[in-house]
Amino acid sequence: MYVVPPAIAVHPFCCRWKQSHRWIRSMAKYPESDEYYQKNAGKFWDKFYKRHKNKFFKDRHYLEKDWGQYFSDYAHSASGKIVLEVGCGAGNTIFPLIAAFPKLYVQACDISPHAVALVKSHAEFTEDRVNAFVCDVTVDSLLEHIKPSSVDVITLVGVLELYNSGVSDPAISPYRMPWILQNVKRVLKPDGYVLLRDYAIGDFAQVKLENKNQMISDGFYVRGDGTCSFYFSEDFLSTLFFQAGFRTVDISTYCKQIKNCHKNITMDRRWIRAVFNNLE
Repeated sequence: MYVVPPAIAVHPFCCRWKQSHRWIRSMAKYPESDEYYQKNAGKFWDKFYKRHKNKFFKDRHYLEKDWGQYFSDYAHSASGKIVLEVGCGAGNTIFPLIAAFPKLYVQACDISPHAVALVKSHAEFTEDRVNAFVCDVTVDSLLEHIKPSSVDVITLVGVLELYNSGVSDPAISPYRMPWILQNVKRVLKPDGYVLLRDYAIGDFAQVKLENKNQMISDGFYVRGDGTCSFYFSEDFLSTLFFQAGFRTVDISTYCKQIKNCHKNITMDRRWIRAVFNNLE
């Protein structure tokens, strides 16, 4: 098992992994163990997509604007790039990308069989553009579905934070993230790219979960429906990827205030956007 070196364990907010876990005492309907959420992650997310179908997340058209140069077709080539979308959900990344880049081919996986079924039932789905399959990247090797060193770009959009509860021993940290990076690295081409967008520390949702006493451990929270989330810092992510053999090309924290007029609240939302380059 790949264990994160001590360098990551020094971040003041996210990385105090040697401290005791503050377990959820106020939620009697959930067992007090992060192992429980890992073992049942597929079940929770399958229920999520059965309930919300393709209505919860909006299509991510901003990816073309933010990262279009990484998806653009090779010049003077009949074939386009191959993208792996980890945690494809109902296809909110897939279908805007294949519409914007006609030669692009997408490998798409998700832990939820229902999510994969939603992708395959989409009106724009076609097997010559998309290969969708069920895969839990915390335990299943992507090499069972994808050839080694065959992917140009990997997208991790709101995904890595969902996969941090992969071991029963909380002293092994930060959970399964390093193993996931090694898993995706095996199918990524040398000099390929990982594009990441995820929640940053201090996000409104994190503060709300903290106030509800729904923290499992530092930076790691469980929502009311049993799905989990993690909140990152730039230093944490840069170190995590560096230890896995990636170079940080670009990383920034994006902050936006969103006004909910119906509830009369202002939400400070925070995301991290990053690009990492495979050094091998």
